[in-house]
Amino acid sequence: MTEAPKRFPLTLSSVVDTKARPTGVSARRVVATPQTATRNAAYDNLKPPAVKSTIVPGTGSKQPYFNPVTSTNNTARSSSGSNPAAHYIADGRPMPLVSEGVRKAMVARIAKQGVRDVSVLAAMEAVPRHMFMESGLASQAYIDASLPIGHHQTISQPYIVARMIEVMRDNQQGGVLNRVLEIGTGCGYQAAVLSLVAKEVYSIERIKPLHELARSNLRPLRVANIRLHYGDGMLGLPQVAPFDGIILAAAGLEVPQALLDQMAIGGRLVAPMGSRHQVLQLIERISKFDWTSTTLEDCHFVPLRSGII
Repeated sequence: MTEAPKRFPLTLSSVVDTKARPTGVSARRVVATPQTATRNAAYDNLKPPAVKSTIVPGTGSKQPYFNPVTSTNNTARSSSGSNPAAHYIADGRPMPLVSEGVRKAMVARIAKQGVRDVSVLAAMEAVPRHMFMESGLASQAYIDASLPIGHHQTISQPYIVARMIEVMRDNQQGGVLNRVLEIGTGCGYQAAVLSLVAKEVYSIERIKPLHELARSNLRPLRVANIRLHYGDGMLGLPQVAPFDGIILAAAGLEVPQALLDQMAIGGRLVAPMGSRHQVLQLIERISKFDWTSTTLEDCHFVPLRSGII
């Protein structure tokens, strides 16, 4: 992650099709693999993306940026269209169609649930969540639920992703996030959203196959300001600290002291806490030796673990 402005040179809405498929999926268990992004990227590349100059959320500067309104994949308008191949990904399996309206409806629902940060809502609308999961689950990508990504891990529900980022941005610097740390990369979705509201995003994953999956998922999007690390997230990244914001995508009984020490003064850490009953916790660093803690709301996450596998 460098100081260079962040952007998506490939417009993110080129992955969105204009007709939705029924949301039912096969009863068989679907496990994410590193090939997921490769197949989805091949599907997306059936039509060159449209790029528009607009203001990137969180930067205030004009850059080429994905516009979900003006850029639509016309090659997959209907199953009876002139390009049947548009409905198949690289290995020949059918790709569920995901409409632009479904993603907009997801963002509208998040706003109705209480998220007000317009930069966060814009980032949630820009990032194609279905590209970060197996094609068999893509038709459910925009429901408000966590979904499996393999290795007993999940992609967090859209509302909680938006809520945690909104809380982290509600700082004394007017929402400016120069450097943030994510503990638990998973499939890479939340890191992609973070990249649109922060200048630099560092993300740690302890499960090697998921680290590789996130790399594969993010590669087609060419996100320049994300740095993925394979390692023990409970140790943080002291070599690049301090961080203006830290997000934990797994629940522990307490926040590791190493992460607290890596917060910048005025920085915010948002994490689920607890075992059976979990709550979202906000921790703010107010001085070198002082932190404050605020309980926000109930939540549910996979457990936070140490070590690597």
